[in-house]
Amino acid sequence: MAKSTAPKTNVKTTREPGRFRQLLKVYALTAKTDKPAVFWSILGFLVPLAIGLVVANVVAPGNVISNVLWGVLGAAAGLLIAMIIMSRRAEAAAYARFEGQPGATGAVLNSALRRGWRFNEMPVHVSPKTQELVFRAVGPAGIVLIGEGTSKARVQAMVEDERRKAARIAPGVQIQTFYVIPGDPHATSLAKLGPTILKLKRSLNRSEVSVVANRLDSIGTNIPVPKGIDPNKLRQQRQR
Repeated sequence: MAKSTAPKTNVKTTREPGRFRQLLKVYALTAKTDKPAVFWSILGFLVPLAIGLVVANVVAPGNVISNVLWGVLGAAAGLLIAMIIMSRRAEAAAYARFEGQPGATGAVLNSALRRGWRFNEMPVHVSPKTQELVFRAVGPAGIVLIGEGTSKARVQAMVEDERRKAARIAPGVQIQTFYVIPGDPHATSLAKLGPTILKLKRSLNRSEVSVVANRLDSIGTNIPVPKGIDPNKLRQQRQR
């Protein structure tokens, strides 16, 4: 029998960049936009290295092995500190780029809130005219409402509307409110939003969080739905 010869197709598989390469790209971008980050990272590397060499000369002066060991230890500690500094500066730069963009709060909640929190990256209240939003999260601290927009007065009215709904559906549950308003000194910045929420005092256990979140899901969202869109197929709430 004749052998069937199938045409060979040259398919090039594109491999995703590794973790280390991704970090290098992030650090390179941060170095371009944040010049002081490079200085502080280099300083963070050199100081532990210098401390290690000084300790080596104090503990065992003239001992080559001791100098090498303490030098390696200082270099490793310096590299770790430099990476932490660059990571913090890169995170701050990313938040600065997101500042003022509609929906930035949802992205922050997605990256900042840990397990035990239930939230939706989609807002629960939207003003179609002003593009101001209200996001809701339920977790150990109770119900958290975050208003995002440009006018504190308009956003506050939207948040208050959602607060009344939540208080009616889940009476007795603590409700915390935050505002992300660029240029408002009394608002919470994107960079501090996640840590601030995580520091709130616990008031609910895991089972209570689930019950409260399910109750709030029953009231739906105050979002104008375009014609032809099935509101029942909107993205469901994300659980962590």
